[in-house]
Amino acid sequence: MKEFVAYVIQNLVDTPEDVKIEIFDGSKSSVVEIRVHNDDVARLVGRQGKTIKALRQIAMTVAARLGRKVRLEIVQ
Repeated sequence: MKEFVAYVIQNLVDTPEDVKIEIFDGSKSSVVEIRVHNDDVARLVGRQGKTIKALRQIAMTVAARLGRKVRLEIVQ
């Protein structure tokens, strides 16, 4: 999951070397914290939040196939 999310996000931002992803696993769910360069936050969120909503939907679909729940958060 971490590699998949990192791959997608690194291809969206201008400075992929600043992308840092941490996963906190629970018993049935995971929280994915995404840290990017300040200039890339707007690019990651997108207009009216459409990009981050799409990323969250993709991550939830992948996690559902694994029998888990996932939540993506952008952390500054």
